[in-house]
Amino acid sequence: MTARRILSALAIFGGFLLFWQGIVWLTGLPPFLLPGPRAVAEALVTHRLPLFRAGLRTLAEILAGFTLGAVAGSALAIAMAAFPGLARALRPALLLSQVIPIFALAPILTLWLGYGMAPKIVVAALICFFPVASAFLDGLERTPPACLDLARTMGAPAWRQMARIRIPMALPMLGSGLRLAAVYAPIGAVIGEWVGGSEGLGAVMIHANGRMRIDLTFAALALVTAIALGFHALVSSVLSRLLRRWNQG
Repeated sequence: MTARRILSALAIFGGFLLFWQGIVWLTGLPPFLLPGPRAVAEALVTHRLPLFRAGLRTLAEILAGFTLGAVAGSALAIAMAAFPGLARALRPALLLSQVIPIFALAPILTLWLGYGMAPKIVVAALICFFPVASAFLDGLERTPPACLDLARTMGAPAWRQMARIRIPMALPMLGSGLRLAAVYAPIGAVIGEWVGGSEGLGAVMIHANGRMRIDLTFAALALVTAIALGFHALVSSVLSRLLRRWNQG
């Protein structure tokens, strides 16, 4: 990240804090309804150890859910691209997986899988699954026919066409899907913690709301936002480097 981007990000963040504090001053709302930035910063410092442990739990769920969703989505996209009949059969189910609200599935998953990390990981994976599968499949189906015709003329079997032509040419689309999944994964993890969890930043928010500790709720929300932004930046950076090296190779 260049110095100009860092300064721009700091300016936006500072403007947001001023806007936030201005709303607090203008509305005169009590701290238990809308705490100011200073109160939230104090809650971050005061509860830094519990928030740190909760953040590690949420981060682990994000990483596991993102990985599971990315692997499953990529595998399904390759299978659907390789077998057109399978693609026709599974497209409605793929769309249906996004029509059903994930929030509605979270209590059922908690009932089936318990109150540990498993349902949170599955919720995050389900949210990540569709953008990866959809974007990668779109890229695989957009392979120029001339490239495939040339490969067939040279006697390349279908699996080699997939490995040497279709997948490499679809990698930018896969990268787009993974970037979207990196944004959605924290949402899935926190939703799972809201519905049935005693650990993680989502659980901290629910417990803090019950005790009218809105400053702690905002502190947990700020930490979730920081984790989400950092995770997205990391995924984008890794993907950019991998795609650059692949193109150079």
